[in-house]
Amino acid sequence: MHRLQRERQERPGLNMPKPRNFAFIDSQNLHLGVRSSGWQIDYKKFRLYLKNKYGVGQAFMFIGMVTNNQTLYTQLRAAGFTLVFKPTVRYFENDKETVKGNVDAELVLHAAAIEFPNYDKAIIVSGDGDFACLLEFLEEKNKLMHVVTPNHKYSKLLKPFSRYIIHMNLLRKSIEYQKTGIGGRSKP
Repeated sequence: MHRLQRERQERPGLNMPKPRNFAFIDSQNLHLGVRSSGWQIDYKKFRLYLKNKYGVGQAFMFIGMVTNNQTLYTQLRAAGFTLVFKPTVRYFENDKETVKGNVDAELVLHAAAIEFPNYDKAIIVSGDGDFACLLEFLEEKNKLMHVVTPNHKYSKLLKPFSRYIIHMNLLRKSIEYQKTGIGGRSKP
């Protein structure tokens, strides 16, 4: 018998594959929630945090498609996010143009059906109570790892999942965008 084969036989778990963890991110809830707390997220740092801390192999960012946001989409892809677009609707409210792209259904569809067989554990990034049914489903299937809420103000419908909740403000020092004064880029 080959020496490497013996080592593997003597050390159970050596051949075990790494867990396949995926993140499903409600981009608007994340962006607005963090901004309401007075800071900006560095998406490259956030992606690395998800990978290094939780072994997230795929991070799906659910986002509204706006024609003049191509630079943002390029940056998010470069940071390692897989973008899932939702068409947006433009309307006027109080004489101000508003763009709305509700991604809830797409996020639930991907987490509970399309990607469901491809991951072991899921991290849901949102404080929106519309995801309570998804969290319940993932918990029943033993696939819920964490719920990352963008700020402390999240839906009361998520309270039953409090043991999974991580507040984004606790990650602030690790993932905050900081201007350096050199071309406006973030510090590494």
